[in-house]
Amino acid sequence: MQILQSPHLFTFPSHRPPRTLPKSYRLPVPFRAGNLSVSGKFVVKSVSSDEFPVDETFLEKFGPKDKETEDEARRKNWIERGWAPWEEILTPEADFARKSLNEGEEVPLKTPEAIEAFKMLNPKYRKKKMEESGLTEDEWYAKQFEIKGEIPEPVRTFWDGPLVVRHVPPRDWPPRGWEVNRKELAFIREAHKLQAVRVDPKGLESARTNTDDLNLERYKTFLKQYNEWVEHNKDRLEEESFQDDQDYHPGRRKRGKDYEEGMYELPFYYPGQICAGKVTTLHLYQGAFVDIGGVYDGWVPIKGNDWYWIRHHIKVGMHVIVEILAKRDPYRFRFPIEMRFVDPNIDHLIFNRFDFPPIFHQDEDTNPDELRRDCGRPPIPKKDPGIKVEEEPLLSNHPFVDKLWQIHVAEQMILDDMEVNPHKYEGKKLTELTDDEDFDEENSVEYTKVYYKKSLLPKKILKTSVKELDLEAALAEREYHNKLRKEAKERGEEYKIYKLRRNIEMDEYDLIHWRRSFEEREALIRDISCRQALGLPLEEPGKLVDASYFGKGQYDPQHPLYRYDYWGEPKNSEKSKQQRMTDAHNKSIVGKGTVWYEMSYEDAIKQRMQREARAKEMRKEAAEEDDDTEEEDDDDDDEFDFSILGDSSVDYSNQPLVNGTESSRMSDEGMFEN
Repeated sequence: MQILQSPHLFTFPSHRPPRTLPKSYRLPVPFRAGNLSVSGKFVVKSVSSDEFPVDETFLEKFGPKDKETEDEARRKNWIERGWAPWEEILTPEADFARKSLNEGEEVPLKTPEAIEAFKMLNPKYRKKKMEESGLTEDEWYAKQFEIKGEIPEPVRTFWDGPLVVRHVPPRDWPPRGWEVNRKELAFIREAHKLQAVRVDPKGLESARTNTDDLNLERYKTFLKQYNEWVEHNKDRLEEESFQDDQDYHPGRRKRGKDYEEGMYELPFYYPGQICAGKVTTLHLYQGAFVDIGGVYDGWVPIKGNDWYWIRHHIKVGMHVIVEILAKRDPYRFRFPIEMRFVDPNIDHLIFNRFDFPPIFHQDEDTNPDELRRDCGRPPIPKKDPGIKVEEEPLLSNHPFVDKLWQIHVAEQMILDDMEVNPHKYEGKKLTELTDDEDFDEENSVEYTKVYYKKSLLPKKILKTSVKELDLEAALAEREYHNKLRKEAKERGEEYKIYKLRRNIEMDEYDLIHWRRSFEEREALIRDISCRQALGLPLEEPGKLVDASYFGKGQYDPQHPLYRYDYWGEPKNSEKSKQQRMTDAHNKSIVGKGTVWYEMSYEDAIKQRMQREARAKEMRKEAAEEDDDTEEEDDDDDDEFDFSILGDSSVDYSNQPLVNGTESSRMSDEGMFEN
């Protein structure tokens, strides 16, 4: 039962809505096999080009004439013939193939349909059947388009009570940026409080159509403000429609000849509103479009094979009752008004629903996450990096510091040149210096190569404009430091310059960046604390997912596997085997090569001191036990720990010769081979 509560009630009259609904839009006539069919009432609508004049009446005058108009063709396709892709017209061969499924060859034909389809393969039999039916060949083929199967009974909508509608102003009135009288607006919004009043349908009076004595003061106040808004914005909206929609298509704003005075604009409608309308267009992949008396036709989403069930119940030109489900931004969404059918109610026949309403992509849409958030769609899932942003180190590298360093170096180079070649700058002011060439900021960086000690190395040249330099301040600073250096030299002291003016400026920029980073982290920690206290998710749901979500073989541009010249990892090649053996041999000579990467420097020094202390204790014990034995001549070897020379995990059974040195095993094998 659909009951809409309101203090002022009325029901729909049984007769047709009195308002004349606008004609459906004429689409260009499609091409047909064999001839081009263009309607005699063909209306050309195009935007004139800036380069070539367009003759609007050319096709109307010289286009091929055909008796069948576009509306008649659509009616023939959708209503009379019930056209749909699942009702394809099969050739006799295809018809026989479908009807004789699992029959024929090994199994004889059994069903009468298959036997008849087999006979129809013969042209003589086919011609005979045509003559018996008294039809010509064209008429017989035209008969194939007739609806197959039984036409179901029309859908009847049953009601527990009368369909009650309401005259309530929209809750989102007024539109953004439109100022209205505050007292009138408060008076209008009192109507929303009255919606909570419950109405017993059994206690209602009989249906009536006379609304003269109804108290609709709040609604009339809204209509007064709405008409003022329409009068002020109508021309602007039509102009924006021509800019955004080059060609009209169903569901978009009507303009030009299609626009009629009194059409309702978008702010008039609101979700939950019940309207009477007329079906104007049926689209196989988008749905039905219903004229509800507004500048935008309402969109009922129906797609794909659902038309198989719905095609007999919803037809072009029929009068329906609809409910508005959503009102959306017309510049972002293709169909601003989404609706459903109330009478006839076909909700139980819709199975394939749109996941999201279709949208327009604009040039300024550079951030896909922002676009999806704007359209109410879930974010694109990304791999969770596993990094906690609040635990990351603070940043202190301001991006302008690199530019400052470049300016600083250029200033010092010019001052050095002044000291070496003072005659070049005689009679010139530093503020009047100009660039030798026109400075081009886009090509201010050059990449070249230069020889250094017979090696060709890459070189990067940074060009700086003299206008960016503060040479007078740099010169004053240098003269000041030269004066202090001279005074220190007279006193016999050494003068050191720790920081120049530009270095202090760089430190200040880095400090600003560090403070900003610190404040951002503090704000992030506060946000995380508040979210945890309220039980809210820390990230946007569905944005960061585990790596297992993508499965194996996920594209990673950093992985060598996805490089265009990747030939596979040479794990089993002879070269890699030789390299592994060489590394194992070098480790046996030098010691454990990875020790400095596995632990910190302090831990490594501590272990070394422990080993040395252990070695001294062992030597002391050995000296007490072997007092009678002679001490060895070379005492230096006692201080060396031979345990670091070898690694028991390495197999030395087949070691190569590396740099003329054999592995450290005690054997004379291979010692004099080279």
